[in-house]
Amino acid sequence: MPTVSLATVSPDGTAHAVPLWFVWLDDAVYMTSRWGSRAHRNVERDPRVTLSFERGRAWTELAGVLVRGRAEVLQPDELAAKRPLSAWFEKYRGELTGTQFGVYVEQVPNPVLFGVIPDRVTGWSNSTMPARRS
Repeated sequence: MPTVSLATVSPDGTAHAVPLWFVWLDDAVYMTSRWGSRAHRNVERDPRVTLSFERGRAWTELAGVLVRGRAEVLQPDELAAKRPLSAWFEKYRGELTGTQFGVYVEQVPNPVLFGVIPDRVTGWSNSTMPARRS
């Protein structure tokens, strides 16, 4: 799956959700965004987040995982960011070939990396839900 939906808390208390590229390593889920984006500003103000991973198209294929935790902002030049950024670039290398890399660098000149250590993980699947009878 190429993206995860990151839900943050906006200043007015409403949810703000955006799809972001990510890698899920053994210690945390890491995703990137633009420096100064609404997601970045929300995380800086209130680190509580929910991540939504989903798959499937047909009703019985639909399944997902919700991850709740606190996001930590990492600078790309921090030592703690090296491994997640390497894994992120490895995962998305095919998406950033040729001119696409230039477009990415132009649109995201100052990326920010979020790390989320899960506090709670829950899953769901329509294929395992019992049939309802009337």
